[in-house]
Amino acid sequence: MAAQKGKDLLLKVDDGASNFMTVAGIRTHRLALNADSIDATNQESAGQWRELLTGGGVRRASVAGAGIFKDAAADATIRQIFFDAIIRQWQVIVPSFGIIEGPFQIVSLDYRGEHTAEVTFELALESAGELTFTAI
Repeated sequence: MAAQKGKDLLLKVDDGASNFMTVAGIRTHRLALNADSIDATNQESAGQWRELLTGGGVRRASVAGAGIFKDAAADATIRQIFFDAIIRQWQVIVPSFGIIEGPFQIVSLDYRGEHTAEVTFELALESAGELTFTAI
C-alpha cells in the first residue's frame, strides 16, 4: 500500500435507515485489529517451543478518532447512540486498502473546547460482532 493521506480515512455510521453517513471531520484516526492466541504447548511440543491453536482466540477491532462534528445532525446522532448504549453498523474506510464494516459500540465520547477554538471531540468504538472486509 502506497502512502495515503490521513484525512482520507473515513468513519461512517448507519443512520438507522440503512444509510451510512460520515459522522465527523475527524482529524486523527486509529484502527487496531487484534487477535488473542491460545497456547497449545504441551510436553511433546518440539523443543518445548510454544505452539498456538490455529483459529483459536478472540478477534476484535478498536477504532478511535478525534476532530470536529460535520454538522449538528452528526453530533446528535453520535450523542444519541452513546446515551442509548446501542450497537450500530459502522464502516471504516481505509483508502487503497478496504472497508471494514460491522457492529460497534461507542465506549467513549469526550468533548473539549478551548476558549479561542472550536469544540472538539474524541470517540472510541469497540467491535461487537463479526466484521467484514471488502478490498478496494
